[in-house]
Amino acid sequence: MEILGFMADALSPINLLLAVLGVAAGIVIGALPGLSATMAVAVLVPVTFGMPTEMALIMLGAIYTGAIYGGSYAAILINTPGTPSAIATTFDGYPMARRGDGDLAVTLSTLSSVIGGLVGAVALLTLAPLLAQIALKFGPVEYFWLAIFGLTMISALSEGSILKGFIGAGFGLLLSTVGVSVIGADIRYTFGSQFLLGGVEIISALIGLYCVPVLIDLVATPSAHLKPPEQKRGMRLAEGVGLMCKGKFNALRSSVIGVVVAIMPGAGGSIASLVSYSEARRASPHSERFGHGEPDGVIATETTNNAVVGGGFIPTFVLGIPGTPPDAVILGALLVQGFRTGPEMFTTNAQVTYTFIGGLFIATLVMLPLGLLIGRYAFKSIVSIPKALLVPSIAFMTIIGTYAIRNNPFDVVVMVVLGVLGWVLSRYGIKPSPIVLGLILGPIAEQGFVQGYLMGNASGSVMAIFFGRPLSLAIIALILISVAYPLWRAGRGRSSKEAAHEH
Repeated sequence: MEILGFMADALSPINLLLAVLGVAAGIVIGALPGLSATMAVAVLVPVTFGMPTEMALIMLGAIYTGAIYGGSYAAILINTPGTPSAIATTFDGYPMARRGDGDLAVTLSTLSSVIGGLVGAVALLTLAPLLAQIALKFGPVEYFWLAIFGLTMISALSEGSILKGFIGAGFGLLLSTVGVSVIGADIRYTFGSQFLLGGVEIISALIGLYCVPVLIDLVATPSAHLKPPEQKRGMRLAEGVGLMCKGKFNALRSSVIGVVVAIMPGAGGSIASLVSYSEARRASPHSERFGHGEPDGVIATETTNNAVVGGGFIPTFVLGIPGTPPDAVILGALLVQGFRTGPEMFTTNAQVTYTFIGGLFIATLVMLPLGLLIGRYAFKSIVSIPKALLVPSIAFMTIIGTYAIRNNPFDVVVMVVLGVLGWVLSRYGIKPSPIVLGLILGPIAEQGFVQGYLMGNASGSVMAIFFGRPLSLAIIALILISVAYPLWRAGRGRSSKEAAHEH
């Protein structure tokens, strides 16, 4: 009962106001290309320094929640992930918007985000100490195998040829090696440029690969950007709730994936959403619709994204290890406030912790009316804006967003070059998603492999390090299943077609 009393403290007028303001600010920042959830939290951290700790945490948690959800607006309406977590939302959200269902896609995104956020908050409330123990068992080798498992999802992300998907991922892995190596500090592929020492910045690459090709296509085609709805349909809330009820198992599975991936420090929302999208596609009886405007694709990615918010706080609070990059910023704010993370977060500092968790529930629920309201006008605005105004506006936001990440003009050059290259590659069937996947997973795989190899050399058996741990063997089994299942399904499809042809 004491815990419920602490959580009820989040219902005070000032905490409710902070939750509403935080979610609204997060949605707006998250919707702008380049301004990630991490940046949204980091920019507004100084505002919280004079606040009591629980108020500061509630506001930062609300900003984080709103920004993760806000990334879906740009993903659905202009095919540009507002945040890295929204990469997979573009796969089906944008095709839905192209056929005139952008309002439904935004409503689905809102409902899915609320459900995922609630599941993440429940996990933080009930499973924090237990699930945090899993994170402790993950060493470098497990992270290497986890990255390899992520790369096997290319078969699900490739539109058409799986071979072209692997070519794209290989290019992404190559990009991830640019700059100073993760282990050993070797300088690679910089061609004498000091700007490339820091490597290819992921958000810059993301904006370039997803946004620039859209801008080129907008300029090249005379037709309207999005198909306007034939009649006024409001928020299509009843239709969205119906689709959510049909996809309830998909939403639940995706939420669990989001929580589980989030407690593995460093994995982040972008990997979680790609994993859940891949699993949703594999489990669906209509997998061929994915990538062409399938509502289940939006449900899978958006429930995962917001489940990551609550799940990421588990290792942050219990172990002091940030589950995601925004968690690292919030952890820094906690340390500034004079709080230490660890078991005392749930004992000595229980009031602050459980008031924050209560605030997280409130922020997630507030997201429903705010998201539906803002989303409705966002879709109407994007549809009605003429191309002559839309293209320069998006181009300006991408340039500003890219520059703001590191205040480095060279990042803008990298963004434009990769964008043009991405547009050319897409003409030949190599899509941006496998490239981004390789870029994200490359450093994780490299660091895990090199550290595992050094540990193996030191212990006298490299093979035992990589293939002798139960957790590693479990992930390897998942990799084998992930590779074999699409091949088995394709073979089964060919056999049924041949049988039907014979009859």
